[in-house]
Amino acid sequence: MTHTPSGGAVPPGPGAAPPGAGAAPPATPAVPATSAVPAVPPQSGPGGAPVPRPAPGGPRLPVSPQPEAPRRTAFTEGAVRLREAAATEPGRLRIIGAVLAALVVAFGTVAAWQMAERAAAADDVLTSSQPLASDAADIYRSLADANTAASSGFLAGGQETAASRDRYEKGIRTAAAKLVNAAANTRPGSSSAATITDLNRLLPEYKGLVERARTYNRQGYPVGGAYLRYANEKMQEEMLPAAEDLYTKETGRLDADYADATPYPWAAIALGAAALAALAWAQRRTYLRTHRVFNHGLVAATAAAAVVLLWLVVGHSLARSGLNGSYEHGVRSLGVLHEARIASLRARGNENLTLVARGAETTKVGEKAYDAYDYDFQHDMEALGDGLARAGELADDSGGEKPVAAAVSNMTEWKKRHAAAREQDENGDYQKALDLVIGGEGATGECFDGVDASLASALAHERREFEEAATGGRDALTGLPQGAAGLAVLGAAGAVLGIGRRLSEYR
Repeated sequence: MTHTPSGGAVPPGPGAAPPGAGAAPPATPAVPATSAVPAVPPQSGPGGAPVPRPAPGGPRLPVSPQPEAPRRTAFTEGAVRLREAAATEPGRLRIIGAVLAALVVAFGTVAAWQMAERAAAADDVLTSSQPLASDAADIYRSLADANTAASSGFLAGGQETAASRDRYEKGIRTAAAKLVNAAANTRPGSSSAATITDLNRLLPEYKGLVERARTYNRQGYPVGGAYLRYANEKMQEEMLPAAEDLYTKETGRLDADYADATPYPWAAIALGAAALAALAWAQRRTYLRTHRVFNHGLVAATAAAAVVLLWLVVGHSLARSGLNGSYEHGVRSLGVLHEARIASLRARGNENLTLVARGAETTKVGEKAYDAYDYDFQHDMEALGDGLARAGELADDSGGEKPVAAAVSNMTEWKKRHAAAREQDENGDYQKALDLVIGGEGATGECFDGVDASLASALAHERREFEEAATGGRDALTGLPQGAAGLAVLGAAGAVLGIGRRLSEYR
């Protein structure tokens, strides 16, 4: 507050007139200065006690911070921006273009991925799993054939023919070569690789036993027969079961490849249908808003998606048909024929060993004892008959039916001649029984050779049918993965350009 000096006169301010220049106006009494802000009533603290007011110029009381608004996540922020964009027609068009492009690209990607997997599986069926399964069957057949030839040569004694010796050596060489090929195409460390290792170890052991049997047999020692029976036991109880196990594993692998190659690509088909539906909706929307019948970009995208979908369905249907045909008329027939051929080889081996053992090995069924090898021969012939009957049912043309019919005819004659040989052996005429088994014309060996040759012809025919059908199925998928990917890119570009044409009208 300002007070006047005690004299009551106001001192002159700057620029005031000098004394005497005129009479000064009467002095105005001083008025106390007041604040323009209304007074705040005293506040009450807890319990009604007044809250002290801070002194002027003193420290301020601390003010509690206001809570911050929660920060939005990236997803929330994106959703907000999307809603803001959808509020305008250009924004909606951008969203539609992005969705269409994503759908077409997803369709092409899934189609390319699924068809690449099926094409690889179809190629494995033709070039890997089926040949390996066939090699496994050939290993079994070659081992059984070598064992049969060894027993035939043993029966001939010192008069073993060169043809019998060559057949034995050929069976051993074929088995060894097929084992090498199977080992090269089998995954290291797999169960199949372990089985192949076991067979490679057992094969030299078997050869050694056969050579000892031949040596003692030429010298007239009866111990030669014991060595041959031991070799046959190793073959029947160790080698052939291992070969059969290898065949079962490779057949399972073949079935797995078929299962991977034949299912329809439903995911790709569903995405293709969704892409076409979305493109059709976008074009209808454009027509309703602009009254333009065609949007060139969207039409191109629709055409690309339709071509991929049509190619996908038709190409896979053709491939599936070819692969199914190769299985029904190739793989199944090959499996039945392999089993029939193996049964005939085992029957021939047991027939020979019946004369080698001369009743030394017997088996008891109920109260009656039978020659063990002859008993096995009867079961093998039953298996051969069943296999030939199934092969005849699966044969779908004369090329497959004729060799099977010839095999059935030879099998029937084989049974008759075997019964005659057994009759002579049981009557004590061993030499005549031997002539009826390993002799020339009229012997059971002639019938066995006829069965084996007929089955070999049927196998060659069915293998050709398999290769033709499987090749057609695989070729139906050629270029489909690459074509689906390329057309999907073109379709996505067409969708973006078509929507971009509409956006340009808003600039």
